[in-house]
Amino acid sequence: MNTINLEECGYGDYFKSQENDIRKEERELIAARITEVHKEQYKIICSLGEYSAKLKGSFLYSVTDSEEYPTVGDFVLVKLSQGKEAVIYDLFRRKSKFSRFDTVKKSEQLVASNFDYVFIMTSLNYDLNLRRLERYLTVAWESGGIPVIILTKSDLCDNINEKKAEVMKVALGVSVISLSSFTGEGLENVASYFEKGKTVVFLGSSGVGKSSLVNAIIGETIMDVNSIREDDSRGRHTTTHRQLIKLRDGGMIIDTPGMRELSAFHGENGMERVFDDIEEIAKECRFRDCNHDKEPGCAVKKALDNGEISCERWESYMKLRREVRFIEKKYAGEKVKQKKANRRKYI
Repeated sequence: MNTINLEECGYGDYFKSQENDIRKEERELIAARITEVHKEQYKIICSLGEYSAKLKGSFLYSVTDSEEYPTVGDFVLVKLSQGKEAVIYDLFRRKSKFSRFDTVKKSEQLVASNFDYVFIMTSLNYDLNLRRLERYLTVAWESGGIPVIILTKSDLCDNINEKKAEVMKVALGVSVISLSSFTGEGLENVASYFEKGKTVVFLGSSGVGKSSLVNAIIGETIMDVNSIREDDSRGRHTTTHRQLIKLRDGGMIIDTPGMRELSAFHGENGMERVFDDIEEIAKECRFRDCNHDKEPGCAVKKALDNGEISCERWESYMKLRREVRFIEKKYAGEKVKQKKANRRKYI
């Protein structure tokens, strides 16, 4: 049986400190990490190897919110049975999580958890979109992870420095790395992020090179690769589900399906980081509740007039702010409805 050092998979002091609180009287429970989710079936890794798993009945029926279900990257307590089956008894508190708003179910949809870095990936072609990057950065800062922008397919770009300069204007305080998984150029600049015990989640549109980078880092082809279509620079889906991949040297990668549209969920703190320049200028307005429209002494309007803030960046800021507030209001209303429904269920 292949044993696994769970500490190398991110099981550090933050999670160990929770053991006594959630183990309770169960002495046969051991810690494990979720690597894949397929509806009600899970794949996990633990000190004794890889197992398939399912939720304990009492756990399943106690869930009142979608975020209480385990997701890829979560640490859980499990009981192993004969064969390769396990039962999930409890869930550790998360140190970071990335989620989006499910517009159909009107609820939070968890994508990944317990990562240290967020690789925001975009290719150096027509897929490069600064407004989309601002959206991804907002979500990344909000998640609790540290964002890093990865500009892929540098071998196909003739003006890399110019593109990087454009990105750095909107990615304040964020590392920006250009690389090519095809030639290997720049791969050495991301190696330090994959230390033992560290987890990196990959985010980006389809076809930007997430699967190619996974293959390049691992040194072998474990994932199918498709390119961006030349006619419209849109990608084809190759990753169809989220999965956590353990690297030979100890780091972890969470690969996610491509997401061209991403709703900014719980984004107020993230927006403060991404649009720090606008937030700082707004503090200089004469009135604290300034709407930055026709009020006298508006510092933002002055910055727009003199070009200190571009109209495109301001419009992006306002659009995201409206979206975040709308989603949070909508989500809060749906949670109230769900709680009422759950109370009626047990009457």
